[in-house]
Amino acid sequence: MENTVYGLFQQAVEQYRNLPAIVENKRTLTFAQLSDMVDTIADYLPADTKAVGIVMRHRAEMIASIFAALKRGALYVPAEPDIPRGRMHYMMEEGNVDVVLTESLFASKLDSYQLIFTDCALNGRVSHTDQPERKPQDLAYILYTSGTTGRPKGVCVTNANVCHYVRAFAHEFHPGTKDRMLQYSVCSFDIFVEEVFTSLLNGASLAIPSEEDKKDITTLMDFVYRHKVTMLSGFPYLLAEMNQLFSIPSSLRLLISGGDVLRGHYVDRLLDQAEVYNTYGPSETTVCASYYRCNEGQVLEDGTYPIGKPVYGAEIKILDHHGNEVKQGTVGEICIYGNGVSKGYIGDHAEENKAFETLADGSTMYHSGDLGYILPSGDIAFLHRKDTQVMIYGKRVEVMEVESRLHQCTGVQQAVVRSFKDEEGLSYMTAYIVVSDNDIKVSDIRRELAENLTEFMIPEYIVKMPEIPINSNGKPDIDKMPVVMKEAR
Repeated sequence: MENTVYGLFQQAVEQYRNLPAIVENKRTLTFAQLSDMVDTIADYLPADTKAVGIVMRHRAEMIASIFAALKRGALYVPAEPDIPRGRMHYMMEEGNVDVVLTESLFASKLDSYQLIFTDCALNGRVSHTDQPERKPQDLAYILYTSGTTGRPKGVCVTNANVCHYVRAFAHEFHPGTKDRMLQYSVCSFDIFVEEVFTSLLNGASLAIPSEEDKKDITTLMDFVYRHKVTMLSGFPYLLAEMNQLFSIPSSLRLLISGGDVLRGHYVDRLLDQAEVYNTYGPSETTVCASYYRCNEGQVLEDGTYPIGKPVYGAEIKILDHHGNEVKQGTVGEICIYGNGVSKGYIGDHAEENKAFETLADGSTMYHSGDLGYILPSGDIAFLHRKDTQVMIYGKRVEVMEVESRLHQCTGVQQAVVRSFKDEEGLSYMTAYIVVSDNDIKVSDIRRELAENLTEFMIPEYIVKMPEIPINSNGKPDIDKMPVVMKEAR
């Protein structure tokens, strides 16, 4: 049982029985109390359950529901209650869920499924004596990400994959009973997996803020202060907000950035207040594949931090398009090996599953589609996706290179660059910027960009924004940014 998620949870309950596991504003549950809640919910799941949908608000019952599914030997498919109904049903149907654990509030969105409501009194427990055998290679969850086919794709992650990451996290960050992890991420992202499992399965507690606590950075940090949170994992934009504060709660010892590139000026004031890490890893390789400690590190020429070295139990190589390992400093594709590589995608994603390559020894290597190179220190520098190039006036332009240069312009606090197509289908770029100096001129920005970019690489339009809107996954929400339409030439 040591290499299954529920097996590790059982060990944690035995070892930390009377210590806090879940901390909310108005209640605290010990590991023993959380285990009792898990047992109660698990007893309401049919004995032959293979997959469980989780559609709930973030609270102790949600965490218990996840462990209840795993206790019954099932996998879980998480979905935020506010996602579009069609997308939710697609996920539940492709995941072939037998039952959905939810709350009565969301019944109308799930009326075609067998539902169990965790916000109602669960009593009249039935004791299942035939506990199913849980195996390391059984799936723990299916996590849905955006697919290049236009359909979401579900990444199939095993119990062994999750247990690997719990060990890798413990090897680097040493969480313990005095630690408290903030549960801030949506359930559909890897950061949620990191928050929940690396804390509880290592004896640390999980602090879950209310929606009111999460309304802005001030209320969030007040929650962190009141509940003495020590570990926080989030997108770089969250750390950038914290970086603007006069100070952060002194209880915080560890700040982890993941999911997007981390720029030096996002965390320059945080480095003296806590340990700051930049991390990298596609969902397909279970949360993180590499770590980089920023406190004693250095930013690269483009202003970003390296992504570091492979986590414990993983290996990363930089390969050319023939599959050969390249020399130090040479750009190639970031390819990931080891215990975090998942089973691939559920359903009909044959083309995308080609990213998973079975090696001669029977192991699997994942082609990330990201480009990078190895620094003299042995750390890896991340560049950009292989597929972010666009053709501007017949010439190839790397959108992320333009965005990186824009970030380095004087007075530009945040920047996002996206490509669009005009009436004849030709590409052009629009830059969205948040400035630290309201008197900044577009001409000054263009002049500074021209020092490093050729004319066709400079965005045709620059839009000043009060802030960059962020979607539920913590990334820039292009749907909420104005589109500057362009006529055909």
